[in-house]
Amino acid sequence: MENQSEQNNIPAIVVDDPWLTPYIPEIQRRIDSFDQKLSSINERFGSLDSFASAYKYLGFNYDTEKKGWWYREWAPAAYSLSLIGDFNNWNRDTHPLTKLENGVWEIFVADGEDGLLHAQKVKVHIHGETGHMDRIPAYITRTIQDINTYDFAGQLWKPAKEFKWTDKKFKPTTKAPIIYECHIGMAQEREGVGSYAEFTALTLPRIAALGYNTIQIMAIMEHPYYGSFGYHVSNFFAASSRFGTPEELKTLIDTAHKLGITVLLDIVHSHAVKNVAEGLAQFDGSDGQYFHDGPRGFHTQWDSYLFNYGKEEVLQFLLSNLKFWIEEYHFDGFRFDGITSMLYFHHGITDFDHYDKYFVSMVDWDVLTYLQLANTLIHEIKPNALSIAEDMSGMPGMCRLPAEGGLGFDYRLGMGIPDYWIKIIKEKADEDWDIHEMWGMLGNRRWKEKTIAYAESHDQALVGDKTLAFWLMDKEMYFSMSVHQHNHIIDRGMAMHKMLRLITFAIGGEGYLNFIGNEFGHPEWVDFPRIGNDWSYKYARRQWSLADNPDLKYKFLLNFDKAMLALEQEKNILNASPAVQLHMDTSNKVIVAERNNLIFVFSFNPHLSIQDYQFYVPQNGTYRIILNTDRPEFGGFNRIDDNLDYHAIDNKLSIYLTNRTALVLEKVK
Repeated sequence: MENQSEQNNIPAIVVDDPWLTPYIPEIQRRIDSFDQKLSSINERFGSLDSFASAYKYLGFNYDTEKKGWWYREWAPAAYSLSLIGDFNNWNRDTHPLTKLENGVWEIFVADGEDGLLHAQKVKVHIHGETGHMDRIPAYITRTIQDINTYDFAGQLWKPAKEFKWTDKKFKPTTKAPIIYECHIGMAQEREGVGSYAEFTALTLPRIAALGYNTIQIMAIMEHPYYGSFGYHVSNFFAASSRFGTPEELKTLIDTAHKLGITVLLDIVHSHAVKNVAEGLAQFDGSDGQYFHDGPRGFHTQWDSYLFNYGKEEVLQFLLSNLKFWIEEYHFDGFRFDGITSMLYFHHGITDFDHYDKYFVSMVDWDVLTYLQLANTLIHEIKPNALSIAEDMSGMPGMCRLPAEGGLGFDYRLGMGIPDYWIKIIKEKADEDWDIHEMWGMLGNRRWKEKTIAYAESHDQALVGDKTLAFWLMDKEMYFSMSVHQHNHIIDRGMAMHKMLRLITFAIGGEGYLNFIGNEFGHPEWVDFPRIGNDWSYKYARRQWSLADNPDLKYKFLLNFDKAMLALEQEKNILNASPAVQLHMDTSNKVIVAERNNLIFVFSFNPHLSIQDYQFYVPQNGTYRIILNTDRPEFGGFNRIDDNLDYHAIDNKLSIYLTNRTALVLEKVK
């Protein structure tokens, strides 16, 4: 293969990492299994794209020639199926489905007095081994919840006026994604559930103004329990109706594209809700239709079911789901949730301290092949699409092509970085921070595999934990964020918040991510309404007024975030080669690094400001500060004159370095 070494046909990822040599047979098996599966699909279905078009056959599809609706369902173990809904007064006897080959059932409902109409509610009544039950069709594209009974039902959706896209010329960001991770329902300030329309009108302009080029939207796939943050999906082809209509979501995406913003969907193919009434569990009356039978099919920690990725119909369901979101809603790619849980039989509940942990009978080969096919399909449909893996294991080849022995993702999330920041903030005094350990964490990524770095995401702030700002400043944020007050806890927290973000950005990866509101140091935590908090929305919203209030210090953190992203737009840092270590001063806790010809200086010293601080740089010449966390507009103390020129002689630069300050210098001549 062209992506393998000509020498002994060694997989490319082994050529790049000889420590993988003992695992060549297993890595070769990855390649062979993928090739065999793809060849089989091409031979039997014509192409991977055709195989992933099941939603155009199963579910509800309108026949323009016959003037009516086909409804088809895969339910191999069911005894009988009948279509019920508003159109037939929920009569379980009038519209039985006919069973075809391969466990598929179908019915055609012609237009007319008793025909299916737009916005009508529908379900399918299934008689199976477990008895009779009304279910939501598996490929339904919209569900709604009854405000009185709280029950979900499918809703037929075919407006008279088709949505008109205006984004034909838009090209997604493929290099240096700067991602704004967001949640539609919590994007507004009022205590309640936000809407697609509100997000489009109020939140998108904020994101664009800050300089983010990508948004990653959480909790879009329909989920019955709002408090699950979208991770217990029930209806995989349905955009959550609690936020609005499909057209309103399409308007959001179309508007984002007009603003030059790439839109990613947080795709949850790692597990599914166990609810029988709303989801896929025991859909045809059996335990093993979409999921594995027995313990292998249930995740005890997540309280959810696990797909059987080796079953062809399940593989087709999930691949079709990816194609659906790209084609129907124009999503530009996906952040794949829970990859570690998917890949390993132990779901990642172990320490990955040896290469054996990535191989040697611990990996689900069906999952490997599914992910390789998924990434191949995504980039086949949309060549500029982005796929990001949420993997904490560091699986070799995660972001390499299948032909090279990889899984095909474009990026992986640097999940260890935010956990590390929280850990040292909680457990160590500032004087005990280890700069070599910090550098090791930020630079710990596989060669030729790109990483999205981030200081915090939704994970760090979900109930039971706190935002980075709140860890740094805690209750003082309630009383001491006025611009007219001085408070040493706030001063320290503001300084560290800026430094941790900049060092993560500069050294941690080839992309960057921020969770909604954290750019201005949103306080507290994220907690969705539940029994334990009396169904409160107090912590399931974003308090934009904090950042907009000129009398509060949140504006300083917002200003810095915007300046940091402006620096990226101008200097193209993330797309450059990894940062090079220039100077490590353990006693003064100073890190100096170079990336894309910029010099990054970080002083984590809690107390000492140093005159005539000297370090080596790659080139002689004149340098000037282009970003300074100590500027007054960033809430700093304005101790350094950014207009000064600094002259490097004999490759040595001398600057005034204040405590808890980060500087970026550029050679100007």
